[in-house]
Amino acid sequence: MSSQQGAASATQGRVTPRLVEELRRVVGEENVFVEPSEVLAWECDGYTLERHPPEAVVLPASTEEVSRVMRLLHQAQVPVIPRGAGTSLSGATVPVGGGVVVSLSRMNRILKIDLENRRAVVEAGVVNLWVTRAVENDGFFFAPDPSSQGACTIGGNVATNSGGPHTLKYGVTINHILGVEMVLADGTVVELGGDVEERPGYDLAGFVIGSEGTLGIVTKAVVRLTRAPQTYRTLLAVFDTIDAATRTVSEVIRQGIIPAAVEMMDNLIIQAVEEAFHFGFPKDAAAVLIIELDGLQAGIDELSRRVQAICAQEGAREIRAARDEKERQELWKARKRAFGAIGRISPSYVTQDGVVPRTKLPDILRIIAEVGRRHGIPIANVFHAGDGNIHPILLFDDQNPDEVERVLAASDEILTACIELGGSVTGEHGIGIEKVKHVAAMYTQDDLDVMTGLREVFDPGRRLNPGKIFPSSKGCIEVKRPRPKASA
Repeated sequence: MSSQQGAASATQGRVTPRLVEELRRVVGEENVFVEPSEVLAWECDGYTLERHPPEAVVLPASTEEVSRVMRLLHQAQVPVIPRGAGTSLSGATVPVGGGVVVSLSRMNRILKIDLENRRAVVEAGVVNLWVTRAVENDGFFFAPDPSSQGACTIGGNVATNSGGPHTLKYGVTINHILGVEMVLADGTVVELGGDVEERPGYDLAGFVIGSEGTLGIVTKAVVRLTRAPQTYRTLLAVFDTIDAATRTVSEVIRQGIIPAAVEMMDNLIIQAVEEAFHFGFPKDAAAVLIIELDGLQAGIDELSRRVQAICAQEGAREIRAARDEKERQELWKARKRAFGAIGRISPSYVTQDGVVPRTKLPDILRIIAEVGRRHGIPIANVFHAGDGNIHPILLFDDQNPDEVERVLAASDEILTACIELGGSVTGEHGIGIEKVKHVAAMYTQDDLDVMTGLREVFDPGRRLNPGKIFPSSKGCIEVKRPRPKASA
């Protein structure tokens, strides 16, 4: 029996008609889906190379409903896959082996805004960007800004500890969450952390952030609001070599300047973005850097001049400054929609997510280029250069099984190289099912035993999001699976 077959048999028959009826009594008949044609929408997330339909999908509307649903699923011993908007790029919400998807899309209310104490309480299904829009007129924003922030939810951000372009200065999700409300596998509701800045004892809320739904279902979060800076200076520096662009990043940081963001795009992504948005990117450039400075009005122009001088010193052939807020927003629009622009040059793509020390960026980019040549896979690069978080985009046709195999092999080599260069296999996308086998290369068996032991404190049966993060499991589902074939 293959591991996928074993995963399927682990849940077969447990979602009975009686259980479905009980779930419908909790959330309403229209919020439970069981027909094969209905549940296909939840068979994958942003990582489309693996598709596994759930046995059922449940859409609760409150923490109480989540709790009652979890008690029913606990009694039936059915695996549970928590899900937000499904924007995960690592397969973190793919229902390997079936089970029941509990989607929090209906839990999308901002419950409280406390500007005096700079915090808000939001439900897990609230879209990231909605938080900023709710407070921006008062001079605040929610700092974590993934490229998918117009669609991804706070619950998903918590699950994978999401970041974004402005991570360099403001940090990732864990730096902006004060507490969470979470439903455990047996339906128990717990509050971890809270609405105060510091609490004594273990940081249990911090333990949950980045756990990818393996400890419980987060239903609410207390998020930190950040005062908006007085002003911005946003620069576009154009380079004829990738090495010159990466040297510039290191030199800016070496001189003690911490920009709000430093983003890099290579030639392939420049061409795609320019064709899509016509911002004025030079199509012959090897790379461009988007460098944003923010802060007090006093002194920011001098800081901008210093950064421009560094860019020129390191070989920038052209340096532009956004002339006004409209031009700044257009530049960020082009950057944040870069992944969508890839559709103009490739029918399919896989976005990788690794981290290397900033000084190793030239090395990993050379490795990426060599891996792409060897496997015959075009690779575009657009990433958070300021903190070494790379996002190579592997272009292929998912209807071609040979190309799928080559993309998977190339991805594995890139992630292995990140580890060998002293980095990590993820900066913000999480492990999901995509990177499970690489986790063992980063940790000792003792490390893994400690982490899985902590997991079992919250979920002894390992029914929550099984098959994710860890390279082996004693629970419902085996993690090691054969490589998927291209979908028909």
